[in-house]
Amino acid sequence: MEEMAEKLVEELECETVFTIPIGDGIAVSESVVVTWIIMAVLILVCFLLTRRMKVRGISRRQAFIETVVVKLTNLTGDMVGERGRGLAPYLTTVLIYISFANICGIFGFKSPTKDMNVTIALAGMSIILVQAAGIYYLGVKGWLKSFTRPVGVILPFNILDILTRPLSLCMRLFGNVLGAFVIMKLIEMVVPVVLPAVLSVYFDLFDGLLQAYVFVFLTSLYIKEAIEEEEEETSKKKKKIGRSVRAIAAQIPEKKSA
Repeated sequence: MEEMAEKLVEELECETVFTIPIGDGIAVSESVVVTWIIMAVLILVCFLLTRRMKVRGISRRQAFIETVVVKLTNLTGDMVGERGRGLAPYLTTVLIYISFANICGIFGFKSPTKDMNVTIALAGMSIILVQAAGIYYLGVKGWLKSFTRPVGVILPFNILDILTRPLSLCMRLFGNVLGAFVIMKLIEMVVPVVLPAVLSVYFDLFDGLLQAYVFVFLTSLYIKEAIEEEEEETSKKKKKIGRSVRAIAAQIPEKKSA
């Protein structure tokens, strides 16, 4: 167990790769460097795959890339709903990044999501996006009013929800990645041959992709909830206007035929 604890501490420890000589020095951790590598690889791949794109007579490569982009955008767009479909590109980017961050362990890199600072940053960005979407669709007044729905007495709980949601997103992503590591080490201690290698592929690949999907799905769900409130208000206003129009129309006497 002591050996297990030491390996766990070593796995969670994020070493400083180098220091930027500005002021007292800015430490650049291993998770940041791996993130830069992931970004560089994705940018290079996108540049190479999107060169010489055509409108007519497209190649198989272009058709494949367009299919992948459309499928991923539709996936995140369906999650967030029709009104929030404009946020689909951002959510797709987050989905791709977390997926690569979780599966980069297969290539010998330490996953950035094993650093709690990374998961906190991702969760913080998501919640800021949720609140920004609420302000954009509801307006500042409507956004503030949304904290009193469905009844004003739950205002403190809605405010507390802003703090608990990023904590939930952060700890879910970090905890699942950490849990997979602990399970793998326990299996290696019991069955040191063959099985750990197979399960390592499962945890690094399938589970990593699954956690990326769950993170984006929950973010989309929070955004959709904020936007649906606006849709409900709009529906009520339309019904109210419709009733007013019908009432006015009923008061206007019909023209008598000659």
